[in-house]
Amino acid sequence: MTKIGDILSQMKRNPRDIRFKDLCKVCDNFFGEPRKSSSSHRIYKTPWQGDPRINIQNHKGKAKAYQVKQVLLALEKLEVNHGITK
Repeated sequence: MTKIGDILSQMKRNPRDIRFKDLCKVCDNFFGEPRKSSSSHRIYKTPWQGDPRINIQNHKGKAKAYQVKQVLLALEKLEVNHGITK
């Protein structure tokens, strides 16, 4: 089982090579269960309105790189504005 910290490190190093299931694990950990999920999309609720939004998509088992970057921005905002540490 991959730890959240290891996944975060990998996300920062190479956002193009992240498994969708690992990105879901990170988002579930920091944002809770998705408010909407279908077979290919998951939308998470954030404590703020507007960007960065958390809407991730499964593309052949991988997460899209721009969505990984959005999650990293959201985690940074969460840490700065809400005192939650990664």
